[in-house]
Amino acid sequence: MFPAGLAAANLLRFTTQNAKRGEIATSAVSLPRRLVGSDTVIHTRRPEAWASLSAADAALLDFLRHAGKSSELSPADTMRRTIDLLAERGRFDRLLRVADTEPPRVRALLGAWGQQLGKSPSVLRRLRESLNPLSRFDFGIFSGMPQAREWQAKEGK
Repeated sequence: MFPAGLAAANLLRFTTQNAKRGEIATSAVSLPRRLVGSDTVIHTRRPEAWASLSAADAALLDFLRHAGKSSELSPADTMRRTIDLLAERGRFDRLLRVADTEPPRVRALLGAWGQQLGKSPSVLRRLRESLNPLSRFDFGIFSGMPQAREWQAKEGK
């Protein structure tokens, strides 16, 4: 089980808020309510590959899945915090190992962040080739990052 939603954002210090109801993610189809509590929101069917991740790594993937919507930081501070988290030793590589199991928007976001981190062209090419070139993705709070358009972000509103 991994933190999700507001719990993930809190773990990663994008917010100081704690949700009234717990929120978790799991690769299981379901979880017994006795185990997690009757008020807990459960996001099931996360990729099995998440089992190889730490709680913080899975929380960051969940945060990217939701395009940073649970951050209470400014967009600029959210982007700075995200790049700091992705730059932590080995984290980007761990996320890259499970990227194939993630939705296209998450792969596009990882590509944009990888480009900003100066990752190798072969790593970036692999991410780019996994995307449909005709698709556009809602990057949410990350739509202002310099590489967003190159990674198929939709126009900001």
